Amino acid sequence: MSEERGGPLSGTRVVEMASIGPVPFCGMLLADLGADVIRIDRVSGGPGILPDPMLGIPARGRRSIAIDIKTMGGHTVVERIIAGADILIEGYRPGKMEALGLGPDEWREINPGLIFGRMTGWGQTGPLADAAGHDINYLGLVGALDAIGPRGSRPIPPLNLVADYGGGGLYLAVGVLAALAERQRSGLGQVVDAAMIDGAASLMTVFYQLTSVGFWREERGTNLLDGGAPFYRTYQTADGGYVAVGAIEPQFYRALLRGLGIDPNGLPDQHDTDAWDVIANQFAARFETKTRAEWVEVFAGTDACVTPVLSISEAPSHPHHVAHRTFVTVNGNSVPGPAPRFDRSRVVPGRAGQTAGSHSDEILLELGFTESEVADLRFNKGIG
Repeated sequence: MSEERGGPLSGTRVVEMASIGPVPFCGMLLADLGADVIRIDRVSGGPGILPDPMLGIPARGRRSIAIDIKTMGGHTVVERIIAGADILIEGYRPGKMEALGLGPDEWREINPGLIFGRMTGWGQTGPLADAAGHDINYLGLVGALDAIGPRGSRPIPPLNLVADYGGGGLYLAVGVLAALAERQRSGLGQVVDAAMIDGAASLMTVFYQLTSVGFWREERGTNLLDGGAPFYRTYQTADGGYVAVGAIEPQFYRALLRGLGIDPNGLPDQHDTDAWDVIANQFAARFETKTRAEWVEVFAGTDACVTPVLSISEAPSHPHHVAHRTFVTVNGNSVPGPAPRFDRSRVVPGRAGQTAGSHSDEILLELGFTESEVADLRFNKGIG
């Protein structure tokens, strides 16, 4: 029996074809919002980085059935699962689902309301469509990577947040939910083609616009939001920690100067880009006179937009996170909780990720297979 949880997607059945990166992240988001997500894992194990894809935090909230799709029995099981689904999400290279006999055309008549979410790196078409790639490659091709990093130094990948999770998983979630809303009018599903390169490019829209009007320079580390501005960057403190400064607006900038004890009359104009290094050097020297904790105390209750730079292990215990319940405990570990929040729907994180195939029998019995049929499937290696 599926786990009883609330959420605006309660009653929605999602099938997730096991992969890494944006697809399991999307599956986690949908599960956090209450969807019943069934993950189809491989009998032979996970597809990559983790020893088992169900063990990672992004695997929380869904059930796993391990299937060898290439066997006749395994293929039949997958067909029956998809036939009763509202949404399917997959992250294979173009054409693989078709080669498995599970492409969108196979479901037009069997399950006409199925929303078929496809996640690729380069998209379904174009000269790179069949090429391998990762977040850093997609960022490099859309102009995002070139814009990130210190002036005069190499570009720095912003973890794999932008293309994988932002441009990939989030855009896939938005796409399938938009299609779900449209289905209420048409009664029909559709294919959602989400490519990480498209999502990453979309996230760069503002910066393309700023560049076109001459507000953004292509030399990284020289702009308002890329660490070039002295009032929008990080500074080291006396104890080796760091603070983040985001005092862009004039009133916030004045509060920053007051906290630092700097007379604004002794500084060049805030937006004199030729003087930004001069201002930054004064700020850096001042921040080095106190510890991170001391600066947090100095700026507490002000609008200077100065906050500590916390590590992953430090962040969950910050007083704001504790009061706001930003983080939740799953399997004894503090992890980010579901987002966004709703005033009526109860959104809670589901069960922690478990080993691949740990819900195989449960799911098969729900689908109407008998215990003897389940035993035969396992004996013939169709399921794990």
